[in-house]
Amino acid sequence: MSQIYGIGTDICDIRRIRASYERHGERLALKILSEAEMRTFHSRSERWPDRGIRFLATRFSVKEAFSKAIGMGMRMPMTWRHCEVGKLPSGQPTIVLHGALREWFEARRLRAHVTLSDETDYATSHVIVEQTSA
Repeated sequence: MSQIYGIGTDICDIRRIRASYERHGERLALKILSEAEMRTFHSRSERWPDRGIRFLATRFSVKEAFSKAIGMGMRMPMTWRHCEVGKLPSGQPTIVLHGALREWFEARRLRAHVTLSDETDYATSHVIVEQTSA
């Protein structure tokens, strides 16, 4: 048996992320992305820089939606780098947590479901967090 703990949604203007990246460069990506996400970001950016920016924007959007779904925004234990967007073998996106955020999440018996999408100028994501009974 489970119940909805929270729902989060975010829409991100990719042009804003691009402008911020042009101003701050790699520091912006390092602030938002986990180590694994940074590898993907670099790989995509090398082949086609716009794909890297879109990747950064979708990860920003998912992490914002996740922080809303757990009801805490960007405050401890929620940090950009402790929340990672991975993918299952099927390609389905999934939330991977690290450190204190993972401990906090597991202690509450929570499970997250995520979907993300991007189009020319926008990235959007939705996260549903459910709480399972003991």
